[in-house]
Amino acid sequence: MLEIGSLVDSKYKILSEIGHGGMSVVYMAINEKANKTWAIKEIRRNGINNYEAVKQGLIVETDLLKKLNHPHLPSIVDVIENEDTFLIVMDYIEGNPLSKTLAEYGAQPQEKVIEWAKQLCNVLGYLHSRKPAIIYRDLKPSNVMLKPDGNLMLIDFGTAREYKEQNIADTTCLGTQGYAAPEQYGGMGQTDARTDIYCLGTTLYHLVTGKNPSEPPYEIQPIREINPSLSNGLEQIILKCTQRDPNNRYQSCAELMYALEHYDQIDNRYRKKQKRKMTGFVSSIALAAVFCGLGIGLRAEASQKATDNYVSLIEEAAKEPSYSTKIDIYKEAIEVPDKAGEKDAYLGLIQSYRDNDTNHTLTVDEMSELTRYIKNNKSALMENPQNYAEVCFETGKLIWYYYSYGDSNDNQITRMTTSVEWFDDAVKNCDDGYMYKNMAEVYKEIGVFYRDISINTVEASDKGTYKPFFENLKSMLSTVGNDEKESDIVRLELYELCRGALQQYATKFRGEDIAKQELDDMYSTIEEKVNKMYNALPETKKNSNVEQGKDVELLKTTKKLLPDTQAAIQLAYSV
Repeated sequence: MLEIGSLVDSKYKILSEIGHGGMSVVYMAINEKANKTWAIKEIRRNGINNYEAVKQGLIVETDLLKKLNHPHLPSIVDVIENEDTFLIVMDYIEGNPLSKTLAEYGAQPQEKVIEWAKQLCNVLGYLHSRKPAIIYRDLKPSNVMLKPDGNLMLIDFGTAREYKEQNIADTTCLGTQGYAAPEQYGGMGQTDARTDIYCLGTTLYHLVTGKNPSEPPYEIQPIREINPSLSNGLEQIILKCTQRDPNNRYQSCAELMYALEHYDQIDNRYRKKQKRKMTGFVSSIALAAVFCGLGIGLRAEASQKATDNYVSLIEEAAKEPSYSTKIDIYKEAIEVPDKAGEKDAYLGLIQSYRDNDTNHTLTVDEMSELTRYIKNNKSALMENPQNYAEVCFETGKLIWYYYSYGDSNDNQITRMTTSVEWFDDAVKNCDDGYMYKNMAEVYKEIGVFYRDISINTVEASDKGTYKPFFENLKSMLSTVGNDEKESDIVRLELYELCRGALQQYATKFRGEDIAKQELDDMYSTIEEKVNKMYNALPETKKNSNVEQGKDVELLKTTKKLLPDTQAAIQLAYSV
């Protein structure tokens, strides 16, 4: 054994013994010149019958680690070999193994376990992304160090190996009973990335339940049978990780990472499905994706899984009657890795906001949420500019007609001016053949008119702006106003916009040589449409003084102001 205070290789001073196992002793050492603390693992020939085999295994371990660079892996800085000993100098990891945490405190809080799981999933995914892939094969609490800052370090690469595709089966059982996957015992094919996913599942099981899978009865129970307060979303994840057949597990750490990041959504959806007794829908909750930071490409199989899951989520959301659940599913679809540039989930989310309630109001929180999703994923959407343009167009309309700004007062002009940037982006990025390109331009120009008209009027620079404004109103009235697919509130907002413009700017329209007949024609169209909608109302709604929703109140207001609008037109052209 190394002596405390001795100097190794003329630079590493041994400070203390910090651990030992059957074949090795680990010391804390310091390089005094560099003022850096290291760990030195010593393996001595004495007492080891198969020293050469052990040494070869250590050489493999050190060679693997030398090629790696990851925040959750120790670095090998030196290997010192002589006739009697084999020394490995590596990062000193302050902290304790998770096995000690379990021994002292028992089962750990599930939120903490999930955060640890993400870190382990991250580092395993990194190992699997190497060329060739590195399969760790012995994940368990005693091989995971918990540092004081809460981060984990994966240690002991004695059983790790590089994946070789041509190997039909592993010939040596490596791993720890209870944690090891069935294929590690031979006869079920060779170990691969899914083997580590199994080991991670058993490790999570031990951490969250306190039940050691390497002790009798050597089984993985549903965790809620042990602790009913645990998430059944997490339960589903652990059960899927630990399937005997590798094909039934998560197929990559990317899939598992996604599931871990959305375990609460899995949990909520699972409960809802149980309550509704839905048996027809089976959705993969784990998606193939590349977790952030690794920058590795999706395999074709993983990409197909992501696509299938995205389509399933869109279909599920379309059928979901619950507003809050529908919103959650569309957001989940947006977050599917490699699918942030698809338009369907955004458009579904926008439509859901429009259909939310009878008061036809988009809240401040809803708008902030939608804006965040679009802006955060703009680069992905811009990979197909048409997708981004369509999302911008529908977002602009959503703001134009529905946004409340948290204000109970009418704010139509504020809504219109705020929409300008969205319609502008739609115009800039859409294809020439986009059916709503002209309408996006019309919306934009009307918004710009209302945005600038006050300043233009004060500066006497408004001349020449009213005729194009009137033409844009006509264009919108002939398209949106006659579109039966549009909701009543959209058409009513449009009728009120045109009515208000006629009343407010009749004199200005005359000043730019717009014939009175054109104003009369617009007025007649509005009057006809409004009266038709009003006549369709039940008598109880026509005569009630109780507030009956935004659409009915707007209809009554517009109808009430029609005579004043007609009078304003007559007055403007009678002078």
